[in-house]
Amino acid sequence: MRKDASCAPATFARQRPTVLVVDDDLRTRGALSSLFRSVGLGVQAFESAADMLKYPIPSAPSCLVLDIILPQLDGFELQVELGRLGNRIPIIFMTGYGDISMSVKAMKAGAIDFLTKPFRDHEMLEAVTRALDRDQKRRVEERRTEQIRARFDTLTAREREVMSLVTAGLMNKQVASEIGISERTVKIHRGHVMRKMGTESLADLVLIAESLGVRSRRRNTST
Repeated sequence: MRKDASCAPATFARQRPTVLVVDDDLRTRGALSSLFRSVGLGVQAFESAADMLKYPIPSAPSCLVLDIILPQLDGFELQVELGRLGNRIPIIFMTGYGDISMSVKAMKAGAIDFLTKPFRDHEMLEAVTRALDRDQKRRVEERRTEQIRARFDTLTAREREVMSLVTAGLMNKQVASEIGISERTVKIHRGHVMRKMGTESLADLVLIAESLGVRSRRRNTST
């Protein structure tokens, strides 16, 4: 069985936070789908992990509600496979046969929550709310990183060199001596870097350099 025919169309699901449900029990899939839709969430439900892997992750904030006991590829194996693929969708595990060791294993692997069936609707909704909130924050941070990287890619080789040394704490005259150009030229390059990177202070530029891993190991040792 492929994606449930009763699921909301993918084009609609992408417009709002979406929950992916993977459970081989039809009644559970139906009940969870109804629950999530009742609070305005998009839903995509799957009978197996293999079916879910064929489906593109929604562009909107999303999370995965995943049964542990599944035919062929079980929930833990799907979690490992998603990690291998670089898919960071938050996971909420559920099972009717849970124990402490299983819960610990799930949480250590990065699951948001571990619910034992039967669970209350509010417990599931609270877990999904946390998961969607985390995914939203992750997506915002990833977009910010992409924008910063795009700005950095506009720098010339010399501007990157200046940025690396300036953010390491070297003064303009030290940077000039280090790379063999005039202090005035360093100031010009520094101004270009600040403008292109969209920063107003050296402190902001330092944070960006650290996040990109381009800050020089050289430090200002002058007193």
